[in-house]
Amino acid sequence: MFEISKKSKSIEGALKISGSKSESNRLLALRGFASYFEINNISDSDDTNAMISAMNSNQEKIDIGHAGTAMRFLTSYFSSIKNSSIILTGSKRMRERPISILVDALRELDVDISYLENEGYPPIKIIGKVIKRKEVNLPANVSSQYISSLMMLGVSLENGLVINLSTEITSLPYIEMTKKIIERIGGSVKFKSNQILIDSLSNKKIPNQLVESDWSSASYFYSIVALSDLSDLTLYTYYKNSIQGDSDVVKIFKKFGVKTTYMNNKIHLSKSDYKIEKKISLDLLNNPDLAQTIVVTCLGLGIDCDLYGLHTLKIKETDRLKALKSEIDKFGVDKIEITDNSLHLENNSKLKSSVSIDTYDDHRMAMSFAPLSLVNPIIINDPMVVTKSYINFWNDLEKLGFKISKINN
Repeated sequence: MFEISKKSKSIEGALKISGSKSESNRLLALRGFASYFEINNISDSDDTNAMISAMNSNQEKIDIGHAGTAMRFLTSYFSSIKNSSIILTGSKRMRERPISILVDALRELDVDISYLENEGYPPIKIIGKVIKRKEVNLPANVSSQYISSLMMLGVSLENGLVINLSTEITSLPYIEMTKKIIERIGGSVKFKSNQILIDSLSNKKIPNQLVESDWSSASYFYSIVALSDLSDLTLYTYYKNSIQGDSDVVKIFKKFGVKTTYMNNKIHLSKSDYKIEKKISLDLLNNPDLAQTIVVTCLGLGIDCDLYGLHTLKIKETDRLKALKSEIDKFGVDKIEITDNSLHLENNSKLKSSVSIDTYDDHRMAMSFAPLSLVNPIIINDPMVVTKSYINFWNDLEKLGFKISKINN
């Protein structure tokens, strides 16, 4: 476990953040489906490394650990490899995360997939084939990764793919990201009413691709700046017209007094004179991965919040809603309530110091609570879960003057 503290509430420095995990994993999948191209500034996260390792493996059984994106993307990838036989498995939590919607869709395309333990959950056995069918149906309100996985599969099919959606899309920015990345490598994706139409991408030379740094990782520094007294922080490489949905952190954290200035593919974060409201209400349907960072920022600032659109958090690395309630309760707040898709914080009490945060095998639990060390020292249990998405997180905090002390159990 680590104890995190900081003497000064002033933040100054410059950090280079690793490439986006979401972009990197999509590009890796598309490289497998289409043809080889270079990927620069690729993510150094565990999830991306798991994806690379799996795609290069010659083993029949592939264990991707906690890498949910890899599980979803690789299920479609291995489905399309003729005469292959692959068992995809993962960590205990991964074997509790549902995959039936994607499996049902692939079975509709005549792919042979079977469950080896519990119906609807990994591990799964995939017998790859040349996929002839070109139309598939699925609901869109559970995980956008199912849809992205099928969209990328579509580029490899001779007749392309039509995806019929029966419900409202959750996390639309991630679907848009997949569309834009497919188009960036020369493919074609059209949204038409409740359909997504993907054309085949065959025999095209694909240019080398540059991955933008990860906006989800940047969000923790937005929280740090919000909780600081003074800030002069530069992060790179970031673009004003990002394809990452979590770039919405810019407008969201404006509400917390964080000013973002774009300059030469960098962002500069500073304190603004914005008067922070006593209560924040946000619909995070398109940005559920920002929920933990936002609620912890509210906790540290002593303001209330109502957050909605959070139903997908129940099937992440942990049930994030329950985990947030359990950990925030430790600070002695007035009230923290959760429903199936929302979180409500009343936060008028003085926060307890040196609270010990459990991380539930969830990288975002560790990173979202770390900024609270600007308010009071905080203890993070199992802190190395951060490597799932951000290997250098603790090193980068130290560069900004945070003291990180290892505590033996």
